[in-house]
Amino acid sequence: MAHSADLVIVGAGMLGTAHAYHALKLGYSVILLEKDNAPQEATVRNFGQVVPSGMPQGKWQHYGVESLRFYQEIHQEHDIAIRNNGSYYLASNDQEMQLIEELHQINQQTGYSSQLLTAAECFVRFPSLKKEYCRGAIYFPKELSAEPRQTIHRILQYLHLKFPKFVYQPNTAVINCHSAQGKVTVETATGQQFVAEQVIICSGREFRMLYPELFQQSDLEVSRLQMMQTYPLPQVVLPGNILTGLTIRRYESFHECPSFQELDNTVYDPALFANGIHILFKQALDGSIIVGDSHAYAPAASCDQVGFDLDQSVNELMIKEAARIIDLPDWRMQTYWNGYYAQVKDGDIFQHAVDDHIHIVTGIGGKGMTTSLGFALDSILNIMKAQ
Repeated sequence: MAHSADLVIVGAGMLGTAHAYHALKLGYSVILLEKDNAPQEATVRNFGQVVPSGMPQGKWQHYGVESLRFYQEIHQEHDIAIRNNGSYYLASNDQEMQLIEELHQINQQTGYSSQLLTAAECFVRFPSLKKEYCRGAIYFPKELSAEPRQTIHRILQYLHLKFPKFVYQPNTAVINCHSAQGKVTVETATGQQFVAEQVIICSGREFRMLYPELFQQSDLEVSRLQMMQTYPLPQVVLPGNILTGLTIRRYESFHECPSFQELDNTVYDPALFANGIHILFKQALDGSIIVGDSHAYAPAASCDQVGFDLDQSVNELMIKEAARIIDLPDWRMQTYWNGYYAQVKDGDIFQHAVDDHIHIVTGIGGKGMTTSLGFALDSILNIMKAQ
């Protein structure tokens, strides 16, 4: 017997769950299907930084700001393991200081809250910050830290408790979708069937299992990143999201600053850029420090080439640069891991209507935790009005 709902969503990562959240708020019935026992991909393998400050001006920063609001709204009703500690971008030289000053001026024009901090103010907030590294910082007080291995599970719990029209079914691999007579039938590997008015596929790079030709012909690419985590260091205090000079050179918001094209990248080891490294820090709830990350890419048509091995030389590069920034009493790592996400090459998102009832929405890239909750509202309104 087929189960039915207004909407079936394939993939319970942040993007799929965000679509479910907004559809439920609008009164639709939703079935959310997840192939694994719980989300295992990009949503749980990232820093958990909600940083609209790094997004380009316009659409994506707007979605990031909206996401901050939705995270806080949910958190007021149900603890989803987020902290409002803000984000700090640390400048290591005069050129990076110039960029953060310019971004602060842009933020004043757009109304997004930011503050400039002197080096002395940074050293008060972060006693382990090395004095020879930091020239100053820009601080974004509204931004959030999430615990990526907890937050998505708690949001799913919230949806289950809050909305009677919500069904979440993990361990459910979808193998086929087909439309007929204004309905979509979704078939699973175990023979179950789900019927809906609309289906949204938010399964990241895994949508290649359903539509391999479309995946290979797309402008998607797969990114592999490496991260690591120290043992608990309760004597260290690193509140908030800590982003550094390499991040200032990487994140799109800074690309819009007048002085960006004048940056001299020769002040850094070229191997850092060759491996897509920019150093981030975040202190987890147990006092350990998450450090990363790096980026390697492969096009959709040959996405397996991105590999699965941890490259220890890349980890060593990251630790060397991280140790130039902060002083930790113990640099031993308790764990290392890879993360994978799909993204479109122009930094937008992959959206494709297979027909009037089946929609692929994926490839949000590294901005998924920051923007999914904001983006998904517009996406749901556009898809569901097609009914």
